[in-house]
Amino acid sequence: MTTARPVPRWADRVAHVIPLTVLPSGLWRVALGLGVPVGFAEGSDLADFPHPIGTPYVFTLSIVTECLALLALGLVRPWGEVFPRWFPLVGGRRVPVSFAVAAASIGAASVTVIGVAGALGWSDAMAEGESPDGVAATVMTLAYAPFLAWGPLLAILTVHYWHRRVTRHGRDHSAPTTCRV
Repeated sequence: MTTARPVPRWADRVAHVIPLTVLPSGLWRVALGLGVPVGFAEGSDLADFPHPIGTPYVFTLSIVTECLALLALGLVRPWGEVFPRWFPLVGGRRVPVSFAVAAASIGAASVTVIGVAGALGWSDAMAEGESPDGVAATVMTLAYAPFLAWGPLLAILTVHYWHRRVTRHGRDHSAPTTCRV
């Protein structure tokens, strides 16, 4: 099944890049959870991994983050226009453009704020000596830097989705037409 209107190659690529923006940070967290030394000083809260509570948390956070990033593919795939049949109550029905755009917009804004706050917090943590230093700091920075692109890329893809799904006259392309019998 294809989308109602063709998806340009650039949009498809952006949708596939988005999950890759969170993958390095997820892998870094998994390494932390497995007890790989990632450069935190002794006595730091993060130096004592693997941790009975922290390890499942970082694994879960990594998996959930990646799954949320994979949802960007719905903006360029048929399942972003028609709910899959196995979805309870709405399976087989068209995805309202306003629903998809609102959800993606909230997601784009949220991950942008989280990314910027994390970057600012990282700078503060480095200044206070609470973070890795040297090569470990470079590795952590390189792992988290792509995350900053997630929000803006999702915003661009969301605008494209809206333009693709809505006609020039502002009407929902996906809205079923009513027919009186």
